[in-house]
Amino acid sequence: MILVDKPYLSNFLKETSIKFDIPIVGTKAACDTSTSLSTGFGLGTSDNLLSERDTISLLHENKKARVYTNSENAIGWIAENLAFTDLPAKIEIFKNKAKFRELMRPMLPHFYFQEIALYELDDVAINEIPLPFIIKPNVGFFSLGVHKVSTAEEWEDVKRTIKAETAEKDKHYPTEVLDTTTFIIEENIEGEEFAFDAYFDDNGKPVILGIYKHLFSSENDVSDRIYITSKEVIEKNLGGFTDWLQEISNLAKMSNFPVHVEVRRNGEDKIVPIEVNPLRFGGWCTTADMTASAYGFNPYVYYFENKKPDWDEILSTRAEKLYSLVVLDNSTGYTGTEIAEFDYDALLASFENPLELRKIDYREFPVFGFLFLETRAENFGELERILKSDLREFVKSL
Repeated sequence: MILVDKPYLSNFLKETSIKFDIPIVGTKAACDTSTSLSTGFGLGTSDNLLSERDTISLLHENKKARVYTNSENAIGWIAENLAFTDLPAKIEIFKNKAKFRELMRPMLPHFYFQEIALYELDDVAINEIPLPFIIKPNVGFFSLGVHKVSTAEEWEDVKRTIKAETAEKDKHYPTEVLDTTTFIIEENIEGEEFAFDAYFDDNGKPVILGIYKHLFSSENDVSDRIYITSKEVIEKNLGGFTDWLQEISNLAKMSNFPVHVEVRRNGEDKIVPIEVNPLRFGGWCTTADMTASAYGFNPYVYYFENKKPDWDEILSTRAEKLYSLVVLDNSTGYTGTEIAEFDYDALLASFENPLELRKIDYREFPVFGFLFLETRAENFGELERILKSDLREFVKSL
């Protein structure tokens, strides 16, 4: 069954539910008829709904029934209604970054991290922390509140920024998704960054459903602007990431459970996790839907039906192609209410083969939308341009 909640539910996931008879739980968030993205989706009887009562009864009868969420906002419903299952405990293993780092100690015995409270920021002994380091919310999402600190002088600026950000971020996300009361400070992880969707099967064996390389515009860039996938990205990382996930499964005793994983892989082929997001694939229905567009199989169905992609066959027809997920985050310097218009047509015209554009209400969320692209490898320059753009070229301010 699928639990849906704000901020976004794609038509592709809704159509998957109906076509493959994977019911959506009829929660308030699913059935709310408000037009605001921040409240509900107005699903009804034609949307393959399963009542909350029937969902709970079904899981009482079969605690191994597979559950998927499009958003970690649904974690609150799970904690309140499914405490008799092992789902809350599994979610907590991954969602709390400090606890996950403790779990990982056998794999990364020398990795530096510490957990601090928001009110302790001014008491941090910066001279006792290896530089550079990353500070981020202990429970976080979508690169929100993530900062890199390379010098003591930068730390003073970052502290001020964090304090200013906290109140604004708390307006958009509940504490189950983004908790800015505590932070984790950890050593900077070197290497290339990747995000991938996977699930653990009945026996705890990992199945990877898509791998994306995270591109950055500079050394200090921590934004989510572009993720690319390709034949090369999959082939170079599939074996190593699968073996690494098996180690995680052995430590955490995972089964029947989907995850969205972010890691760095350095030149020594060492894999270090940034975070593992529980019970979902990429947020805002992004990476799984993009994988379906790029590679022709449905990751949601593969999870529910316990299928494994035949990557050799799939990739045989994808040579010299790049598939990209572009996050159109508001980097313009204007707030959403200061922007009169975003020129989506001009944006689309700047790419050779847009696959899908998803517009988001930028007055409600700090993102203009999400763009799926297919690009010839030789035309990588179009990706470099959008990676470095602040998007001001596409907006008209009030």
